[in-house]
Amino acid sequence: MGPLRILVQIAVRNLFTSTINLVIGGIILVGTALVVVGGAMLDSIDGAMTRSLIGSGTGDLQIYSSQSTEDLDLSADQRLPVIDGFPRIKQELLARPEVLSIVPTNVSNGLVLSGNAMDDVFERLRNAVRAQAPAEQVSSLKRLAQQMVRVLQEDLRNAQAAATNASDDGELAALDRAASDAFWAEFDQAPLDALEFLENRIAKLVLDAETIKIRYIGTDLEAFQAAFDRMHLKEGTQVPPGKRGLLMGQYFYEDKFKLKTARRLDLIHEALTVKGRRIAEDPELRRYVARNQKQVREILFQLDDLKTQELVSRLQRRLSVREPEPAKLLALLLNTSDENFLERYQLFYSEVAPLLALYRIQIGDVVTVQNVSPRGYVQSVNVPFYGTIEFKGLEKSPLAGTVNLMDLISFQKLQGAQSQEEAREIEHIKSQSGLKDVDRSSAEDALFGSNSDIVGSAEQAHIDEESVLEGREPGENKSLKETYTQEELDQSVVLSAAVLLKPGNSLESVAPALEDLAQNKGLPIKLSTWKQASGLIGQFTLVVKAALYFGVFMIFVVALIVINNAMMMAALQRVREIGTMRAIGAQRGFVRWMIILETLFLGITFGSMGALASVLLMGYLGNTGLPAVTDEMHFFFSGPRLFPSISVANLLAGYVMVLGVSVLSTLYPAILATRVSPVQAMQAAD
Repeated sequence: MGPLRILVQIAVRNLFTSTINLVIGGIILVGTALVVVGGAMLDSIDGAMTRSLIGSGTGDLQIYSSQSTEDLDLSADQRLPVIDGFPRIKQELLARPEVLSIVPTNVSNGLVLSGNAMDDVFERLRNAVRAQAPAEQVSSLKRLAQQMVRVLQEDLRNAQAAATNASDDGELAALDRAASDAFWAEFDQAPLDALEFLENRIAKLVLDAETIKIRYIGTDLEAFQAAFDRMHLKEGTQVPPGKRGLLMGQYFYEDKFKLKTARRLDLIHEALTVKGRRIAEDPELRRYVARNQKQVREILFQLDDLKTQELVSRLQRRLSVREPEPAKLLALLLNTSDENFLERYQLFYSEVAPLLALYRIQIGDVVTVQNVSPRGYVQSVNVPFYGTIEFKGLEKSPLAGTVNLMDLISFQKLQGAQSQEEAREIEHIKSQSGLKDVDRSSAEDALFGSNSDIVGSAEQAHIDEESVLEGREPGENKSLKETYTQEELDQSVVLSAAVLLKPGNSLESVAPALEDLAQNKGLPIKLSTWKQASGLIGQFTLVVKAALYFGVFMIFVVALIVINNAMMMAALQRVREIGTMRAIGAQRGFVRWMIILETLFLGITFGSMGALASVLLMGYLGNTGLPAVTDEMHFFFSGPRLFPSISVANLLAGYVMVLGVSVLSTLYPAILATRVSPVQAMQAAD
C-alpha cells in the first residue's frame, strides 16, 4: 500500500499545481462534453426521424403481396400486385398481442387536371347561361370575362412590341373582336355561340393551364386517423364515414394551388420573420420579388371592372399615389424590400386578397384525379375535396406535408377495379335489357340457331329521360352521394398496409415472429420494416445518421491526438523531475504508474466536469429546443424544434470513451519517460 499511497498523493498534488496538467484537464473536459453531447444529439435526431417516418404513414411495418417481384418502396412509383385475401390476413395479424392496428396504405401517383384561368371563367359563364342563373350573376361573369380579354389583349400587344418577330395577326384580330363593345353587346342574343368563339379562339392564348402531379394514399380514412394520431385537420371537415373524399396535405395545397403571388409573399414572410434571411442579401428572395412585380396578370384575371375600380381606389389611398393603371399599382405594391415588406404584406392581405380567390381549388370543390391503371388504361375519378391535413410537429416538412389521403373506393376506381356499387349497376342494366350470359361453346347456336331468342328486331321507342336519370340532374355523379359500408371497404383493393405495434414492443423481435406467422398460416404477404419501406427517404436518414456518427468519431480522433501530444509535452517537461526520482531509487514501473495515475485522476476529475457541463447544456437545450432553420430539418427534427435529451447510456459512453482515450494517450509518454536515465536527466537540467 506504501507505493500506491505515494502515487495517489503525487497525482493529487500535481492535479491543479501543474500548468500542463490544467491544459490537459481542459482538453479532457471539452472532449468529454463534445462526445457526450454529440452522442445525445445523435440519438435524439435518430429518434425524431424515426417518429417522423412512422407517424406520417409508414407504420412500424409494412405488408405487401408475396407475388411482388420487387421490394416495397413507398417513395417510388411502383406497380404492386393486390394482396389476396386481405380481410383474413388482417384478422390473423390483429390476433397477435403485439399488433395494435393495420391500415391500408396504397400509395400511387396521379394528376389533378385543371384548365387555365380563362377556361374556368368561360365554363362558369356557360353553366350560368344554361341554368338560367339570375341576371346579376350572369352579368358579373360577363364583366369578368370581358376584363380578362382586355388584359390578355394588352399583354399580347406589349409582347408584340418587345419581340423581334410579330405575333399571329389572326390571334390579334380574334382578341380585337372579343374585346370590342359590339361583341359583348351581341352576347345576350347568342351566348353559347359567343362562348364557343371565346373558348376556341381566345382561351388557348393563355398558357397558364397546369396539370399537377399528386401523390396520394388510398386508405380507410377513419382507420388512418385513428392509427396515426399525429394527423389533424387543418382546414375544412373530415370526410363523412362511408363517403368518397380527398384530404390534401396543407403544405402541398399551399404550394401547388395557392395564387402564386400570395405563395411567394408567404415564403418571403417566413424567410424574414422565422429564418432571419434578408431580401438584400438573398438571391432567391430577390427573384421572388421580381416575379411578383412582373406576374400581376394572374391577379388582374380575377377582377371584373367593378373589382378593378375598387382595387385602384384602395391602392391609391393606401400607397398615396394617383396612378390609375391597376397593373402598375400592383407592381408598386409588390416592389418590396427588407424595410417595407411587413407593411406591404399586411396591405396585400387586407386590401387585395379579399377581392381574389386565393386558391385555384376551393374546399368543397370536386377534384378530377387521373391515373393510368395497371392494365394501361387511363382512369379518371371525381373526388370531393373536404379539407387539408397536417401532422403535428411536421407542419413545415415538405416530405410529410405532401401526404394526401383518398378513400379506398376512389382509389380502387383509379386502379381500374370494379366497385360493388358498379357491379350492382351492371346487374341492374342486364336485368332491364334482358341480357344473358352465353357460354363460349354454345355462343354460335345462341346467336344464330333456330331457337335463338337473343337476336331480335329493333323497334323504335321513346326514352324516358326522367326515369333513366332517376331524379338526377344531367352530368350529376350519383356515386358521390353514395354511402359505402365497412364491408365494402374491407373488400376493396389493398396493395400495402401499415402495421402499428403496441407500445413497448420491439420491432426487432416482432418482425421475425410475424414472418413466422405468415409462413405457418400460409398468408400470401411479405413484411418490410419502416426503414426498408421508406426507400430513398429511409436511406437518406441512414446517410444523415452516418454523417453524425462520423462527426462524433472525428471528435474522438481529435481528442486522442491532442491529449497524446499534450502528454508528450508534459513528459518532456518533467525530464529533470523523473531523472531525480530515478537517481534516488525510483523504478521504471513506479515512474510509469505515476504518469498513468496522474492522467487517470485528470480524466476522472475533468471528465466529471465535462459530463456535468453536458448534462446542464442538454437540459437547457431540452427546454428551449434547437430551431429547424430549413424545411428539411422540420422532418429530421420531427417538428419546428428539436428538444434533445441525454440518457445515462450517453453519459457513461462519452465519459468512459474520453477517459479511455486519455489513459491510452499516456502509455507511450509513460514508456518514453522510463527510458530517461538519471545521467541524461541531470545533463538536461544543466
